[in-house]
Amino acid sequence: MDKTRTVRWGILGTARIAEKVSVAIQQASNAELKGIASRSTEKASVWASEFKVPASYGHYQELLADPEIDAVYIPLPPSLHAEWTIKAAEAGKHVLCEKPLAMDVNEAKMMADACSKNGVQLMDGVMWVHHPRTKMMKEKLQENILGELRRVTSAISFCWDEIPLQNIRLHKNLGGGSLLDMGWYCARAILWVFDELPVKVFATAKFVNEVDLNLSAILWFPDGKRASFDCGFDSCMRKWFEITGTKGVLNCNDFTRPWDLENPEFQVCDTFGNCEKLKSSTHLQEVCMIESFCDNILNNKPDDSLVNDSIRTQIICDALGESAEKEEIVIIKS
Repeated sequence: MDKTRTVRWGILGTARIAEKVSVAIQQASNAELKGIASRSTEKASVWASEFKVPASYGHYQELLADPEIDAVYIPLPPSLHAEWTIKAAEAGKHVLCEKPLAMDVNEAKMMADACSKNGVQLMDGVMWVHHPRTKMMKEKLQENILGELRRVTSAISFCWDEIPLQNIRLHKNLGGGSLLDMGWYCARAILWVFDELPVKVFATAKFVNEVDLNLSAILWFPDGKRASFDCGFDSCMRKWFEITGTKGVLNCNDFTRPWDLENPEFQVCDTFGNCEKLKSSTHLQEVCMIESFCDNILNNKPDDSLVNDSIRTQIICDALGESAEKEEIVIIKS
């Protein structure tokens, strides 16, 4: 690939999240948005006009066949992620796939294998890990100011006034449920801290329409480390995590997306309650994600760690989903 040019993008589907990512692609320094595809020619055309996209396609396969497209973003329901990621890889397109990566780890591994075989990058759409604040927090952990890391706790939720049974988040066959929709972020945060899989997990959930409306989890790790999180569609907006060590605590009240985009911050406290607020540079995390993805492509350096993070997150979510349904501890085999 010519490293002097930008990565040319297409989007498969017109879900609401595609609007946010389309703006990020257009704002990124190393990307340009070339096309949008929908199952409806008319819908694709209208969307392209509204968001100033040059080309529109009445079928996803038409976009994949376009030699002017280098990479695709897939905001489709989770039940369609594997099918269209594999088709995109076979068409030679790099793939940014919305989270959760797949319906289960078997699908996730099939997707990873297809992308590896065809020499294209695969990454899930977890935006916060690409923000400069996340790098700052990781540096603090690496400085060992918290001592030995012991616990990670997290919560992500929002509250529906009425349960919208027509919403795809409440359809099991489409990959619904709070675990895959929101718990995915918590599981990724835990992996980001401990960088290893838990040995066993337990989850309890409230089920509506065969999917988890809310879920609470505990994860056991080697050497006595533990993590827990809570996610759901029936509690007020939360998006925080806390990392606890033997000497201190790191808190971030809005890790998935800063409440104040102009002042992304986090807090580090010692064992005596002395706290320091730290602020990172201001960047839109959606743009950071796109630019990071494009850098890998333009430098011809696919990052296997991105795929491994997705697969490990899927392993954790699969185990927690099984635990919630069986109401028992699930052992994770290494």
